[in-house]
Amino acid sequence: MPTTRRSTGGTRARPGPGKGQSTISFSNKVTKSVPKDTKKAVVSSPPVAKIVEPESAIPTRDEVDDIIVNEPDASEDDAVEPQVEVPEKTDAEVKAEKISDAQINKYWKSVEGLRKAPRMHQEDLEVSEKVLRYFDVSSQYGPCIGIDRMKRWQRAERLGLSPPIEVLSVLLKEETKGAKEFQTAQMDQILSSIALGA
Repeated sequence: MPTTRRSTGGTRARPGPGKGQSTISFSNKVTKSVPKDTKKAVVSSPPVAKIVEPESAIPTRDEVDDIIVNEPDASEDDAVEPQVEVPEKTDAEVKAEKISDAQINKYWKSVEGLRKAPRMHQEDLEVSEKVLRYFDVSSQYGPCIGIDRMKRWQRAERLGLSPPIEVLSVLLKEETKGAKEFQTAQMDQILSSIALGA
């Protein structure tokens, strides 16, 4: 038996709901009734406030001359050295400074003990660098891109994520040595070198 064709014209050829089912028409505009008071409040614009410009804060030449003439000369004896405020150490920093290298090695061995195989690509690195790189890839402490390791550790501590105190200890020890490259995550260094090289 040959297949039958539908005609292409008329309303019967349109696909859609069967008999007894109504269709939704989007051709008519349906608006919600709104009270007239609300319409007026929306349509009318708010009054414009007048902006008063302040007087010029730039002193005139005469005022500058008066200031210079009346200013006492500062002698070398009266010179006051600027005081540099040293931020107080937090409890975590004090605790981290007391951690020895043996405790850091013990922490790293416990981390390595969780793995099935040793890290072959990190054999030539120091334990401190291994600890910091492990901290970099630990996603539970937040992203490591675009933030110093110390700030990331402090942020994780503030958020109650309990970052390892050994990481802070390593960072403080490297800071006392004067090594600046330990503040930037390894991944961040790689990405910035790629961006600069391109």
